[in-house]
Amino acid sequence: MCRYNAEVEATSIDVAKGREVLPKNVKPLHYHLTLEPNFETFEYEGKVTIDLDVVEDTTSISLNTIDLKIHSTTISSGSKVITSSPELTHNEDKQTTTVFFKDTLPAGSKATVTQKFTGILNENMAGFYRSSFKDKNGKTGYMATTQMEPTDARRAFPCFDEPALKAKFTITLIADKHLTCLSNMDVASEKEVDSAMSSGKKKAVTFNETPLMSTYLLAFIVGELNYIETKAFRVPIRVYAPPASDIEHGRFSLDLAARTLDFYEKKFASDFPLPKMDMVAIPDFSAGAMENWGLVTYRVVDLLFDQQKSGASTKQRVAEVVQHELAHQWFGNLVTMDFWDGLWLNEGFATWMSWYSCNEFYPEWKVWEGYVTDNLQSALSLDSLRSSHPIEVPVKRADEINQIFDAISYSKGSCVLRMISKYLGEETFMEGIRRYLKKHAYGNTQTGDLWAALSDASGKNVDKVMDIWTKNVGFPVVTVTEDDKAGSIHVKQNRFLRTADVKPEEDKVLYPVFLGLRTKDGVAEELTLNDRESSYKVKDLDFFKLNADHSGIYRTSYSPRRLQKLGEAAKQGLLSVEDRAGMIADAGTLAAAGYQKTSGILSLLQGFNTESEYVVWDEMLTRIAALKAAWIFEDQKVKDAVKKYQLELVGQKSHQLGWEFKESDGHIEQQFKSLLFGNAGLAGDETIVKAASDMFAKFKNGDKSAIHPNIRGSVYAIVLTNGGEEEYNTILNEYRSASTSDERNTALRSLGRARAPELIKRTLSLPLSQEVKGQDIYLPLGGLRTHPGGITGLWDWLTENWASLEKKLPPGLTMLGTVVSLCTSSFTQEKQAEMVKTFFEKEVKSTKGFDQSLAQSQDAIKAKSQWVGRDREDVESWLKEKGYLN
Repeated sequence: MCRYNAEVEATSIDVAKGREVLPKNVKPLHYHLTLEPNFETFEYEGKVTIDLDVVEDTTSISLNTIDLKIHSTTISSGSKVITSSPELTHNEDKQTTTVFFKDTLPAGSKATVTQKFTGILNENMAGFYRSSFKDKNGKTGYMATTQMEPTDARRAFPCFDEPALKAKFTITLIADKHLTCLSNMDVASEKEVDSAMSSGKKKAVTFNETPLMSTYLLAFIVGELNYIETKAFRVPIRVYAPPASDIEHGRFSLDLAARTLDFYEKKFASDFPLPKMDMVAIPDFSAGAMENWGLVTYRVVDLLFDQQKSGASTKQRVAEVVQHELAHQWFGNLVTMDFWDGLWLNEGFATWMSWYSCNEFYPEWKVWEGYVTDNLQSALSLDSLRSSHPIEVPVKRADEINQIFDAISYSKGSCVLRMISKYLGEETFMEGIRRYLKKHAYGNTQTGDLWAALSDASGKNVDKVMDIWTKNVGFPVVTVTEDDKAGSIHVKQNRFLRTADVKPEEDKVLYPVFLGLRTKDGVAEELTLNDRESSYKVKDLDFFKLNADHSGIYRTSYSPRRLQKLGEAAKQGLLSVEDRAGMIADAGTLAAAGYQKTSGILSLLQGFNTESEYVVWDEMLTRIAALKAAWIFEDQKVKDAVKKYQLELVGQKSHQLGWEFKESDGHIEQQFKSLLFGNAGLAGDETIVKAASDMFAKFKNGDKSAIHPNIRGSVYAIVLTNGGEEEYNTILNEYRSASTSDERNTALRSLGRARAPELIKRTLSLPLSQEVKGQDIYLPLGGLRTHPGGITGLWDWLTENWASLEKKLPPGLTMLGTVVSLCTSSFTQEKQAEMVKTFFEKEVKSTKGFDQSLAQSQDAIKAKSQWVGRDREDVESWLKEKGYLN
């Protein structure tokens, strides 16, 4: 029977940390879990037996469950059955089921709880769910797969679903004999059994017992799968994919995985502890990939790579994702954070390690240069909003956790690790990591455990330096003034907010700022600003720059005169690529926040027109894109003038590099050509617009090789911006018929570029249609953010379809927050911000699960509105003065 018992809550409050967690009266030791999915009813039958340590005298046991129908429950202790028909209460809000019984289980005893249950193979990409694919004949096939992180193991089976409650697992899967069954471990046995869900015989595949591990890392898959295998590593590695995919496209990831696991074993001085590594392409997958121990799952596009049909940027993305997930096999899986406020320990390290290993394997990719424009800027952008959060963010409830899988946990977390690795030295840092992994293997940790290991390895008081960075929200802007007479610089740190409205109470944290002072004599790495402000002697004020190579997490604000001098220094070769890109990022962001005039950054970028490096150009064009996004609802003449400015800046360089791709082109050169081609074409370069049209015409007539994969997205964007229904239909058909996920995604992502009202409507009909998978709902929305009609269309679509969106994208999952952000954050005006606020206050019952995304959108709109209001006349007068605006 099921009832609510007001006297006994199904969860307890961890008073010290304010968390809603399970009572600590019992502790799981081992799970025997048997599951049988049915692909006709999309249900599955399950049985779980959990061996428990009884920690306190108790007459109840609480487990996490959600969306499960429990048929029977038995509690035993030794050979004695305590109860086979206990009272059950279910608390939907806290996602728990509590089992009550009369006989007391005494502390120190052992017990087992056995439950039989039925679950749904849902379509929400959470728990044990179904994923669909088309086979070679166009027939729909299904597979059952899992996504447990952060709190969806409870959606698959009754369990103690907290990362610190590690246990061992023995999994049995019952399936049709032709289907592949996979789990974290290798197969122990296979036998024929009677099906519980249909007549006839099936196979029962039992896997070997896992090591101690957290529930969120458990995985099991049943489906029709092909695979390729390598034995180049100490244990076998396989890549699996449904029949619809060309399994040979997994070869790059397979070979990379073998090299990466070997590299990590040596770097960490720790063997990969499982007997195999499987990596599986899943057609429906909410994240990019998931690090399940020994059974990593991926979006198809993040695992399978077709060298002939995908470009250089896709290859780099696949490499980073594979190396990220494999780093988790140690950092997260072997050693796990004790609760979700330590998520950054998993994600920050795996992100840093993917860049570190990518640099080792592909030095010609120069990934640390790109880190400054990618990870660092991503972290600083989100963290410049008042609605950001600390790296170590207090998490109280399960429904809060998904919102912290963001640029703070991943990008800022990795930036903190990059900063500390530079501070300690890379080898000392890695020695600290080795000690951390050895000491805490198969256990759970908090951030302080990592600092202790790094302190032990370095002899430095790491926690004193680093706790400030992880426990506080935000980062500083360091303002530099010069004293020519004294031959010194004065630096002062204050909290930086993009909205430029820092309150005194928000500016109390003093960060240890690693100044990294670059002069002609080299870099003074030892200089650290620990106070609000300080002065430092500089031998030659003619040239200096703070934050050498931008490994520090802060913005630097210079005077306009110094910025001009730094521009000159860049041309003289005195600044590294990272220096140049980071300086432009700082200058652009600070202008947007009112520290400088926007005309200053426009002039600065003009001085970089002879720049030779891809990463610097990428950042330059990012800053122009930010200006265009803020001015998107402004006068068309001004917007056209900005386009002229962009074209003058980028046109000559794009023609110089060209848009033909040769076998001999390097990885960066391919991306450089693509970047300039797209930006010049969208700025109206007539030669490039014609070239794109000619390529597209051949492509439309059947020559699929007419558009090189590196510029496929740019060609689509250019022809859709300048064309109409004919171009739209061709690209939509490509989405429907292309052979790889990358090709289909590029087409779907581009459709929103079309500006005609009827084509905007057609694009907005796609996300909620059967044509677009739930995992891809955001793809057609992106292009609409590039023009005013698309932005207002997005908002209308969101408000008109809110009920359907809530149903399709449950608030506890991440996708709804993504959609809310996409449909609101491109606004730029106060009245638009008010419109968003009013809708969510009056029309939406609850913003639980996406309140952070909504707050960040509101902050972003406010920042753009203030920027335009402050610098509208400054930008217009500069454009007139330079001849771009009549």
